[in-house]
Amino acid sequence: MSQSREEIVAQVSESLAGAPERIAIRGARKVDAQGVTSHFWLTAAHGVITAIGTDDEEFESACRSIGLDPADDTAVIDAAGQLVTPGYVDIHAHGAWEHSFDDGPEGIDIARAGHAVHGTTRQVLSLITNPVDVICANLKNVRAKMDMRPDILGAHLEGPFLALARKGAHDPECLKDPVPELVEQLLEAADGCIRQITIAPELPHGISAIQQFAAAGVVPAVGHCDADYETAKRGFNAGAGIMTHMFNAMNGLHHRKPGPIPAAVEDPRVTIELINDGFHVQNPMVRLGFGFAPHRIAFVTDAMAATDCPDGAYKLGALDVNVVDGHARLVSNGAIAGSTLLLEVAVERAVNELGISPVDAVEAATLTPAKAFGYDKPNAVTGAPLGLLAPGYAADVLITDPATWKVQQVWCAGRKVK
Repeated sequence: MSQSREEIVAQVSESLAGAPERIAIRGARKVDAQGVTSHFWLTAAHGVITAIGTDDEEFESACRSIGLDPADDTAVIDAAGQLVTPGYVDIHAHGAWEHSFDDGPEGIDIARAGHAVHGTTRQVLSLITNPVDVICANLKNVRAKMDMRPDILGAHLEGPFLALARKGAHDPECLKDPVPELVEQLLEAADGCIRQITIAPELPHGISAIQQFAAAGVVPAVGHCDADYETAKRGFNAGAGIMTHMFNAMNGLHHRKPGPIPAAVEDPRVTIELINDGFHVQNPMVRLGFGFAPHRIAFVTDAMAATDCPDGAYKLGALDVNVVDGHARLVSNGAIAGSTLLLEVAVERAVNELGISPVDAVEAATLTPAKAFGYDKPNAVTGAPLGLLAPGYAADVLITDPATWKVQQVWCAGRKVK
Protein backbone atom coordinates (compact mmCIF):
# COMPACT_ATOMS: atom_id res chain seq x y z
CA MET A 1 0.00 0.00 0.00
CA SER A 2 1.39 3.43 -0.95
CA GLN A 3 1.98 6.03 1.73
CA SER A 4 -0.40 8.91 2.27
CA ARG A 5 0.93 12.43 1.84
CA GLU A 6 0.66 12.96 5.60
CA GLU A 7 2.91 9.94 6.17
CA ILE A 8 5.38 11.16 3.53
CA VAL A 9 5.55 14.64 5.10
CA ALA A 10 6.20 13.14 8.53
CA GLN A 11 8.87 10.81 7.13
CA VAL A 12 10.65 13.58 5.20
CA SER A 13 10.61 15.96 8.17
CA GLU A 14 11.87 13.27 10.57
CA SER A 15 14.64 12.20 8.20
CA LEU A 16 15.86 15.74 7.61
CA ALA A 17 15.91 16.45 11.33
CA GLY A 18 17.98 13.30 11.94
CA ALA A 19 21.58 12.26 11.49
CA PRO A 20 23.19 11.52 8.10
CA GLU A 21 23.69 7.94 6.95
CA ARG A 22 26.66 6.21 5.38
CA ILE A 23 26.04 5.83 1.64
CA ALA A 24 27.63 3.56 -0.96
CA ILE A 25 26.31 3.50 -4.54
CA ARG A 26 27.84 1.58 -7.40
CA GLY A 27 27.06 0.73 -11.03
CA ALA A 28 25.67 4.18 -11.88
CA ARG A 29 25.96 6.56 -14.79
CA LYS A 30 26.99 9.87 -13.25
CA VAL A 31 25.74 13.14 -14.73
CA ASP A 32 26.79 16.47 -13.29
CA ALA A 33 28.23 19.76 -14.51
CA GLN A 34 31.64 18.14 -14.93
CA GLY A 35 30.37 15.55 -17.41
CA VAL A 36 29.13 11.98 -17.76
CA THR A 37 30.90 8.96 -16.26
CA SER A 38 29.82 5.32 -16.65
CA HIS A 39 30.43 2.53 -14.13
CA PHE A 40 30.48 5.23 -11.48
CA TRP A 41 30.46 4.80 -7.73
CA LEU A 42 30.47 7.06 -4.71
CA THR A 43 30.63 6.81 -0.96
CA ALA A 44 29.51 9.32 1.66
CA ALA A 45 29.57 9.74 5.43
CA HIS A 46 28.70 12.51 7.87
CA GLY A 47 26.67 14.21 5.14
CA VAL A 48 29.63 14.61 2.75
CA ILE A 49 30.83 12.65 -0.27
CA THR A 50 34.04 10.87 0.76
CA ALA A 51 35.16 9.24 -2.50
CA ILE A 52 34.14 8.67 -6.14
CA GLY A 53 35.53 6.55 -8.94
CA THR A 54 35.09 3.78 -11.48
CA ASP A 55 37.54 1.12 -10.24
CA ASP A 56 35.92 -1.78 -8.33
CA GLU A 57 38.84 -2.38 -5.99
CA GLU A 58 38.95 1.29 -5.06
CA PHE A 59 35.22 1.14 -4.35
CA GLU A 60 35.72 -1.73 -1.91
CA SER A 61 38.44 0.21 -0.13
CA ALA A 62 36.27 3.35 -0.01
CA CYS A 63 33.41 1.35 1.54
CA ARG A 64 35.64 -0.07 4.25
CA SER A 65 37.01 3.37 5.05
CA ILE A 66 33.51 4.50 6.12
CA GLY A 67 32.73 1.25 7.91
CA LEU A 68 30.62 -0.51 5.27
CA ASP A 69 31.11 -4.04 3.95
CA PRO A 70 31.27 -3.82 0.12
CA ALA A 71 29.83 -7.35 -0.11
CA ASP A 72 26.77 -6.47 1.98
CA ASP A 73 23.87 -6.03 -0.45
CA THR A 74 21.80 -4.38 2.27
CA ALA A 75 24.41 -1.67 2.75
CA VAL A 76 25.58 -1.11 -0.84
CA ILE A 77 23.17 0.16 -3.50
CA ASP A 78 23.59 -1.20 -7.01
CA ALA A 79 22.24 1.51 -9.30
CA ALA A 80 22.16 -1.01 -12.19
CA GLY A 81 22.92 1.60 -14.83
CA GLN A 82 20.55 4.25 -13.55
CA LEU A 83 21.62 7.88 -13.46
CA VAL A 84 23.13 9.46 -10.38
CA THR A 85 23.11 13.25 -10.18
CA PRO A 86 23.52 15.93 -7.53
CA GLY A 87 20.34 16.95 -5.72
CA TYR A 88 18.36 19.71 -7.38
CA VAL A 89 18.51 23.25 -5.97
CA ASP A 90 15.43 25.47 -6.47
CA ILE A 91 16.05 29.12 -5.61
CA HIS A 92 12.55 30.36 -6.51
CA ALA A 93 9.46 28.39 -5.46
CA HIS A 94 6.39 29.25 -3.40
CA GLY A 95 4.81 25.91 -2.47
CA ALA A 96 3.34 22.52 -3.36
CA TRP A 97 0.81 19.96 -2.16
CA GLU A 98 -1.88 22.62 -1.51
CA HIS A 99 0.37 24.68 0.80
CA SER A 100 2.68 27.64 0.36
CA PHE A 101 5.81 28.66 2.22
CA ASP A 102 3.80 31.60 3.61
CA ASP A 103 1.50 29.16 5.47
CA GLY A 104 3.50 28.82 8.68
CA PRO A 105 5.65 25.93 9.96
CA GLU A 106 3.24 23.17 8.93
CA GLY A 107 2.79 24.66 5.47
CA ILE A 108 6.56 24.78 5.02
CA ASP A 109 6.91 21.11 5.99
CA ILE A 110 4.19 19.99 3.59
CA ALA A 111 5.28 22.09 0.62
CA ARG A 112 8.93 21.12 1.09
CA ALA A 113 8.04 17.43 1.14
CA GLY A 114 6.22 17.89 -2.17
CA HIS A 115 9.43 19.10 -3.79
CA ALA A 116 11.87 16.91 -1.85
CA VAL A 117 10.41 13.59 -3.01
CA HIS A 118 10.90 14.79 -6.60
CA GLY A 119 14.60 15.44 -6.09
CA THR A 120 14.78 19.06 -4.92
CA THR A 121 17.13 18.57 -2.00
CA ARG A 122 17.69 22.27 -1.26
CA GLN A 123 15.25 25.12 -1.64
CA VAL A 124 15.09 28.85 -1.13
CA LEU A 125 11.54 29.49 0.12
CA SER A 126 9.92 32.29 -1.87
CA LEU A 127 7.47 34.50 0.02
CA ILE A 128 4.91 36.56 -1.86
CA THR A 129 3.94 40.19 -1.48
CA ASN A 130 1.97 40.77 1.73
CA PRO A 131 1.60 43.52 4.32
CA VAL A 132 5.05 44.14 5.80
CA ASP A 133 4.15 42.75 9.23
CA VAL A 134 2.98 39.50 7.60
CA ILE A 135 6.20 39.25 5.58
CA CYS A 136 8.21 39.74 8.78
CA ALA A 137 6.29 36.96 10.54
CA ASN A 138 6.83 34.64 7.57
CA LEU A 139 10.55 35.40 7.57
CA LYS A 140 10.75 34.38 11.22
CA ASN A 141 9.11 31.04 10.37
CA VAL A 142 11.73 30.42 7.66
CA ARG A 143 14.54 31.38 10.05
CA ALA A 144 13.28 28.88 12.64
CA LYS A 145 13.02 26.07 10.07
CA MET A 146 16.55 26.70 8.83
CA ASP A 147 17.83 25.87 12.29
CA MET A 148 15.97 22.54 12.31
CA ARG A 149 16.80 20.97 8.93
CA PRO A 150 19.46 21.30 6.19
CA ASP A 151 17.21 21.43 3.12
CA ILE A 152 15.95 25.00 3.67
CA LEU A 153 18.50 27.53 2.47
CA GLY A 154 16.59 30.64 3.48
CA ALA A 155 13.99 32.98 2.03
CA HIS A 156 13.43 34.81 -1.21
CA LEU A 157 11.24 37.90 -0.96
CA GLU A 158 9.36 38.29 -4.23
CA GLY A 159 7.95 41.64 -3.20
CA PRO A 160 6.88 44.07 -1.95
CA PHE A 161 9.35 46.17 -4.00
CA LEU A 162 7.92 45.45 -7.46
CA ALA A 163 6.78 47.67 -10.32
CA LEU A 164 3.02 48.11 -10.40
CA ALA A 165 2.99 47.70 -14.17
CA ARG A 166 4.81 44.33 -13.87
CA LYS A 167 3.29 43.03 -10.64
CA GLY A 168 1.98 39.79 -12.16
CA ALA A 169 -0.11 38.01 -9.50
CA HIS A 170 1.13 40.14 -6.59
CA ASP A 171 -1.32 42.23 -4.56
CA PRO A 172 -1.03 45.85 -5.78
CA GLU A 173 -2.26 47.17 -2.42
CA CYS A 174 0.87 45.82 -0.73
CA LEU A 175 3.53 47.10 -3.14
CA LYS A 176 6.04 49.56 -1.65
CA ASP A 177 8.99 51.75 -2.52
CA PRO A 178 12.06 50.25 -0.75
CA VAL A 179 12.89 53.17 1.51
CA PRO A 180 15.81 52.50 3.89
CA GLU A 181 13.57 52.12 6.95
CA LEU A 182 11.55 49.33 5.30
CA VAL A 183 14.68 47.55 4.15
CA GLU A 184 16.07 47.64 7.68
CA GLN A 185 12.79 46.33 9.12
CA LEU A 186 12.87 43.30 6.84
CA LEU A 187 16.54 42.60 7.52
CA GLU A 188 15.97 42.76 11.26
CA ALA A 189 12.99 40.38 11.14
CA ALA A 190 14.89 37.93 8.93
CA ASP A 191 17.86 37.51 11.25
CA GLY A 192 20.07 36.57 8.33
CA CYS A 193 17.67 34.25 6.48
CA ILE A 194 17.01 36.38 3.38
CA ARG A 195 19.01 34.92 0.52
CA GLN A 196 17.44 36.86 -2.33
CA ILE A 197 15.02 39.75 -2.86
CA THR A 198 13.43 40.77 -6.14
CA ILE A 199 13.50 44.54 -6.72
CA ALA A 200 12.39 46.74 -9.61
CA PRO A 201 15.49 48.96 -9.90
CA GLU A 202 13.55 51.85 -11.44
CA LEU A 203 11.62 52.48 -8.20
CA PRO A 204 12.63 55.76 -6.50
CA HIS A 205 14.75 53.91 -3.92
CA GLY A 206 15.41 50.82 -6.05
CA ILE A 207 19.15 51.27 -6.55
CA SER A 208 19.81 52.35 -2.97
CA ALA A 209 17.83 49.33 -1.70
CA ILE A 210 19.90 47.00 -3.88
CA GLN A 211 23.03 48.48 -2.31
CA GLN A 212 21.57 48.21 1.20
CA PHE A 213 20.54 44.57 0.82
CA ALA A 214 23.82 43.60 -0.86
CA ALA A 215 25.78 45.19 1.99
CA ALA A 216 23.79 42.97 4.37
CA GLY A 217 24.79 39.79 2.53
CA VAL A 218 21.56 39.39 0.54
CA VAL A 219 21.67 38.78 -3.23
CA PRO A 220 19.25 41.27 -4.81
CA ALA A 221 17.52 40.23 -8.03
CA VAL A 222 16.29 42.45 -10.84
CA GLY A 223 12.76 41.50 -11.80
CA HIS A 224 9.05 42.38 -11.87
CA CYS A 225 10.33 45.57 -13.43
CA ASP A 226 9.86 48.00 -16.30
CA ALA A 227 13.48 49.14 -16.25
CA ASP A 228 15.37 50.34 -19.27
CA TYR A 229 18.76 48.89 -20.14
CA GLU A 230 20.80 51.55 -18.33
CA THR A 231 18.75 51.31 -15.12
CA ALA A 232 19.01 47.53 -15.05
CA LYS A 233 22.75 47.81 -15.63
CA ARG A 234 22.96 50.22 -12.68
CA GLY A 235 21.11 47.67 -10.59
CA PHE A 236 23.61 44.94 -11.39
CA ASN A 237 26.53 47.27 -10.75
CA ALA A 238 24.95 48.20 -7.40
CA GLY A 239 25.03 44.55 -6.31
CA ALA A 240 22.14 42.65 -7.91
CA GLY A 241 23.38 39.17 -8.81
CA ILE A 242 20.23 37.48 -10.15
CA MET A 243 17.57 38.12 -12.77
CA THR A 244 14.19 36.88 -11.53
CA HIS A 245 12.55 34.53 -14.07
CA MET A 246 13.89 36.01 -17.31
CA PHE A 247 11.23 36.97 -19.89
CA ASN A 248 8.43 36.90 -17.28
CA ALA A 249 7.12 40.05 -15.52
CA MET A 250 9.49 42.41 -17.31
CA ASN A 251 9.69 44.43 -20.50
CA GLY A 252 10.89 42.19 -23.29
CA LEU A 253 13.58 42.41 -25.92
CA HIS A 254 13.23 45.28 -28.39
CA HIS A 255 15.80 46.41 -30.93
CA ARG A 256 15.53 50.09 -29.94
CA LYS A 257 14.57 49.58 -26.28
CA PRO A 258 16.84 46.77 -25.07
CA GLY A 259 15.44 46.67 -21.55
CA PRO A 260 16.78 44.61 -18.63
CA ILE A 261 17.39 41.28 -20.36
CA PRO A 262 20.51 42.28 -22.35
CA ALA A 263 21.88 43.96 -19.23
CA ALA A 264 21.69 40.61 -17.42
CA VAL A 265 22.96 38.58 -20.36
CA GLU A 266 26.02 40.79 -20.82
CA ASP A 267 27.03 40.66 -17.15
CA PRO A 268 28.97 37.48 -16.22
CA ARG A 269 28.21 38.11 -12.53
CA VAL A 270 24.48 37.54 -13.01
CA THR A 271 22.65 34.24 -12.56
CA ILE A 272 19.54 34.12 -14.77
CA GLU A 273 16.43 32.29 -13.60
CA LEU A 274 14.30 30.50 -16.20
CA ILE A 275 10.95 28.70 -15.79
CA ASN A 276 11.19 25.76 -18.18
CA ASP A 277 7.58 24.59 -18.23
CA GLY A 278 6.74 25.38 -21.87
CA PHE A 279 4.07 27.82 -20.68
CA HIS A 280 5.80 30.67 -18.87
CA VAL A 281 8.58 30.45 -21.45
CA GLN A 282 7.99 28.53 -24.66
CA ASN A 283 10.59 26.13 -25.97
CA PRO A 284 12.27 28.37 -28.58
CA MET A 285 12.89 31.02 -25.92
CA VAL A 286 14.28 28.46 -23.47
CA ARG A 287 16.78 27.39 -26.12
CA LEU A 288 17.56 31.04 -26.81
CA GLY A 289 18.16 31.62 -23.11
CA PHE A 290 20.68 28.81 -22.95
CA GLY A 291 22.49 30.30 -25.93
CA PHE A 292 22.45 33.75 -24.33
CA ALA A 293 24.20 32.81 -21.11
CA PRO A 294 25.89 29.40 -21.03
CA HIS A 295 26.45 28.07 -17.50
CA ARG A 296 24.47 30.97 -16.01
CA ILE A 297 20.91 29.71 -16.54
CA ALA A 298 19.30 28.43 -13.33
CA PHE A 299 16.10 26.46 -13.72
CA VAL A 300 13.51 27.61 -11.20
CA THR A 301 9.94 26.46 -10.73
CA ASP A 302 8.10 29.50 -9.33
CA ALA A 303 5.86 26.68 -8.08
CA MET A 304 2.72 27.60 -6.17
CA ALA A 305 0.47 25.60 -3.84
CA ALA A 306 -1.18 23.62 -6.67
CA THR A 307 2.11 21.97 -7.63
CA ASP A 308 1.79 18.16 -7.86
CA CYS A 309 -1.97 18.53 -7.30
CA PRO A 310 -5.09 18.18 -9.50
CA ASP A 311 -6.56 21.11 -11.40
CA GLY A 312 -8.97 23.23 -9.40
CA ALA A 313 -9.34 26.25 -7.13
CA TYR A 314 -6.36 27.38 -5.01
CA LYS A 315 -5.03 30.43 -3.20
CA LEU A 316 -1.98 32.60 -3.78
CA GLY A 317 -1.87 34.52 -0.52
CA ALA A 318 -5.32 36.10 -0.30
CA LEU A 319 -5.90 35.90 -4.07
CA ASP A 320 -8.07 33.25 -5.75
CA VAL A 321 -6.35 31.11 -8.37
CA ASN A 322 -7.80 28.66 -10.86
CA VAL A 323 -5.60 25.88 -12.27
CA VAL A 324 -6.56 24.43 -15.66
CA ASP A 325 -4.34 21.90 -17.46
CA GLY A 326 -1.67 22.58 -14.85
CA HIS A 327 -1.60 26.32 -15.58
CA ALA A 328 -2.38 28.71 -12.71
CA ARG A 329 -4.12 32.03 -13.30
CA LEU A 330 -5.72 34.61 -11.04
CA VAL A 331 -9.52 34.43 -11.07
CA SER A 332 -9.75 38.24 -10.95
CA ASN A 333 -7.84 39.17 -14.09
CA GLY A 334 -6.39 36.01 -15.66
CA ALA A 335 -2.78 36.90 -14.79
CA ILE A 336 -0.37 33.96 -14.56
CA ALA A 337 -0.10 33.06 -10.88
CA GLY A 338 3.10 31.06 -10.62
CA SER A 339 3.60 27.58 -12.01
CA THR A 340 2.96 23.97 -11.05
CA LEU A 341 6.43 22.93 -12.20
CA LEU A 342 8.89 20.61 -10.48
CA LEU A 343 12.64 20.76 -11.17
CA GLU A 344 12.43 17.05 -11.97
CA VAL A 345 10.13 17.98 -14.86
CA ALA A 346 12.21 20.98 -15.93
CA VAL A 347 15.29 18.77 -16.33
CA GLU A 348 13.34 16.07 -18.18
CA ARG A 349 11.83 18.65 -20.56
CA ALA A 350 15.24 20.13 -21.26
CA VAL A 351 16.71 16.77 -22.23
CA ASN A 352 13.80 14.97 -23.89
CA GLU A 353 11.90 17.86 -25.51
CA LEU A 354 14.46 20.60 -26.10
CA GLY A 355 17.51 18.53 -26.94
CA ILE A 356 19.66 20.20 -24.31
CA SER A 357 22.51 17.98 -23.19
CA PRO A 358 22.00 16.11 -19.90
CA VAL A 359 25.13 17.78 -18.53
CA ASP A 360 23.80 21.28 -19.24
CA ALA A 361 20.29 20.45 -18.02
CA VAL A 362 21.57 19.03 -14.73
CA GLU A 363 23.96 21.96 -14.29
CA ALA A 364 20.99 24.36 -14.61
CA ALA A 365 19.24 22.59 -11.73
CA THR A 366 22.27 22.05 -9.48
CA LEU A 367 25.59 23.89 -9.76
CA THR A 368 24.33 27.11 -11.35
CA PRO A 369 21.67 27.91 -8.71
CA ALA A 370 24.16 26.96 -5.98
CA LYS A 371 26.67 29.44 -7.43
CA ALA A 372 24.16 32.29 -7.15
CA PHE A 373 24.80 32.37 -3.40
CA GLY A 374 28.35 31.03 -3.30
CA TYR A 375 27.12 27.61 -2.20
CA ASP A 376 29.35 25.91 -4.76
CA LYS A 377 32.12 26.52 -2.20
CA PRO A 378 32.33 25.79 1.55
CA ASN A 379 30.09 28.28 3.32
CA ALA A 380 28.38 29.06 6.61
CA VAL A 381 24.87 27.99 5.51
CA THR A 382 25.36 24.57 3.89
CA GLY A 383 28.82 23.78 5.21
CA ALA A 384 29.93 21.53 2.38
CA PRO A 385 29.50 22.92 -1.15
CA LEU A 386 26.56 21.96 -3.36
CA GLY A 387 26.14 21.11 -7.02
CA LEU A 388 28.65 18.37 -7.92
CA LEU A 389 29.27 14.70 -7.17
CA ALA A 390 32.82 15.08 -5.92
CA PRO A 391 34.73 14.43 -2.69
CA GLY A 392 34.06 17.11 -0.10
CA TYR A 393 30.71 18.11 -1.61
CA ALA A 394 27.45 17.65 0.27
CA ALA A 395 25.92 14.19 -0.02
CA ASP A 396 22.94 15.49 -1.98
CA VAL A 397 22.40 12.57 -4.34
CA LEU A 398 19.64 11.44 -6.69
CA ILE A 399 19.18 8.10 -8.41
CA THR A 400 17.10 8.72 -11.53
CA ASP A 401 15.55 6.69 -14.33
CA PRO A 402 17.65 7.34 -17.47
CA ALA A 403 14.67 7.33 -19.86
CA THR A 404 12.03 9.26 -17.97
CA TRP A 405 14.27 11.26 -15.60
CA LYS A 406 11.89 10.33 -12.77
CA VAL A 407 13.71 10.49 -9.46
CA GLN A 408 13.81 7.11 -7.70
CA GLN A 409 15.89 7.77 -4.58
CA VAL A 410 16.88 10.98 -2.79
CA TRP A 411 19.47 11.92 -0.16
CA CYS A 412 19.93 15.41 1.27
CA ALA A 413 23.12 15.97 3.28
CA GLY A 414 23.34 12.20 3.65
CA ARG A 415 19.77 11.88 4.95
CA LYS A 416 17.45 9.50 3.03
CA VAL A 417 14.41 11.47 1.86
CA LYS A 418 12.98 8.92 -0.59
